[in-house]
Amino acid sequence: MAHKIAHLSTVHKTFDTRIFLKECRSLAKAGYTMVFITSHEKNEVVNGVQIRALPRSRNRLDRMTRLSLHMLVAALRERADLYHFHDPELLPVGILLSLGGKRVIYDAHEDVPKQIQDKKWLKPWFRSSMSRLVAVLQKIASTTLSGIVTATPDIAKNFPTAKTVVVKNYPLLDELQYVEREGTDHSLTNLVYIGGITEIRGAMEMLDAVASLSEECPVRLRLAGPIHPPELESRMRQHRGWKFCEYLGWLDREQINNLLATSDIGLVPLHPARNHIRSLPIKMFEYMASGLPVIASDFPLWREIVETSDCGILIDPQSPQAISEAVQWMIAHPHETAGMGRSGRKAIERDYNWQPEFENMHQLYRRILS
Repeated sequence: MAHKIAHLSTVHKTFDTRIFLKECRSLAKAGYTMVFITSHEKNEVVNGVQIRALPRSRNRLDRMTRLSLHMLVAALRERADLYHFHDPELLPVGILLSLGGKRVIYDAHEDVPKQIQDKKWLKPWFRSSMSRLVAVLQKIASTTLSGIVTATPDIAKNFPTAKTVVVKNYPLLDELQYVEREGTDHSLTNLVYIGGITEIRGAMEMLDAVASLSEECPVRLRLAGPIHPPELESRMRQHRGWKFCEYLGWLDREQINNLLATSDIGLVPLHPARNHIRSLPIKMFEYMASGLPVIASDFPLWREIVETSDCGILIDPQSPQAISEAVQWMIAHPHETAGMGRSGRKAIERDYNWQPEFENMHQLYRRILS
């Protein structure tokens, strides 16, 4: 009889790329009985994954209290052989399940203590207190849970080596359409950025760059993802570069695929925040998988990836001029730029795709379930 696995999240969207498209679907294909408990409209089965619908939260506090209690009850009701949760907010739920004799894995997508320290909109004393609290909860989890999955080797340093595996958030090879861009004649160059849009991820620098570029060459900045906080969206709309933007909001995977296939250059201008410098941003690898050359922040880890793959140009993310100069160079050198796109795709096929990462996770599952 197949082992029953339950994935848990109150924060992420139901069809989240890492949780649903990669982990849950891969496990279902591997023969497990898969359940995903999350906020959703209804119970249904999608791609072999049984979605168990929880109510929507009213706000963050409601999500951390009432909805977490709903999650605990729903998880216990499943009587799964293994529970795999994805949100730091669910650390208390995971610890309680583990203390109740359940086999539990925590999937740390981010270095949350560092991430909290970079949230400048929080009061300094609150940032510090919350960062310490999460660090303590993670330490408790390390001693009680069956295993830890982390998205990067740097996050893995926060957890015991014997219990931890790194499962990098690399693309599915067959999901994104590769487009050969050499010889394409564009009267308008489409720059693209996908993912959460915040100041610390380069929102204002991208606008400054396209505002200066558009005086010399026609470009359009295509933004796909939520803008946070709302006050930032208001400022962005008043910026002189906004008229050169196409704001698309949240897109599903098919729309993301189409967007990347019709764009020319992928931007990853994240600021050098503690949680960014050692991260592996999925957007960069998705650009590469689609054959897009990338313009990315010059961090040591990213430099190693971009230079080894020969897939783009590294810049100071806090310099709009550096971004605009990189775009101008790519427009002026179409042959070399197309070569970067091809090289990036080859690197994805060779080094940066999901299948080996799933095998790492699957080995942890087999070890715990045995």
